[in-house]
Amino acid sequence: MKLSNQNTIRKHNIQVKKRHTIKDQLIINRENGQIIGIYEEKGAVHDLEIFKRSEYHFLKDILLVGDKGYQGLKLYHSNTLTPYKKPKNGKLTKYQKWFNSQIGSYRIHIEHVNSHIKRFKMLKYRYRNKQKKHLLRISLISGIYNCELGF
Repeated sequence: MKLSNQNTIRKHNIQVKKRHTIKDQLIINRENGQIIGIYEEKGAVHDLEIFKRSEYHFLKDILLVGDKGYQGLKLYHSNTLTPYKKPKNGKLTKYQKWFNSQIGSYRIHIEHVNSHIKRFKMLKYRYRNKQKKHLLRISLISGIYNCELGF
């Protein structure tokens, strides 16, 4: 469409893919594998931010072990273990590598629980059902898993 001053007006159609992601945080007792708590957050949210928003409060003597996504957790709970991240253009020391492997061997039980939950394929693939029922379904799956453990 042309105007009298020869300016051209264009209509731009902006197409945005609507990806409604849901991120879940499971709180797992390492000794017996029981799922203690579940918290979900909609959208792309950092792991530590999910922890801050979850409003779970732990006693000071409880040890929290997280992966590299929980760097900075020590500011919110003093008794925490998280692996070291490799600095930019740097290397980890031998002690830091050893420490990361010890945390990894400690966390392997938690990763086994995550793999059991992913068998239901709800956490593994994109969730395509109504988002309002997502937390209910994750809670039911966790209840089934805890029931299999005998809790």
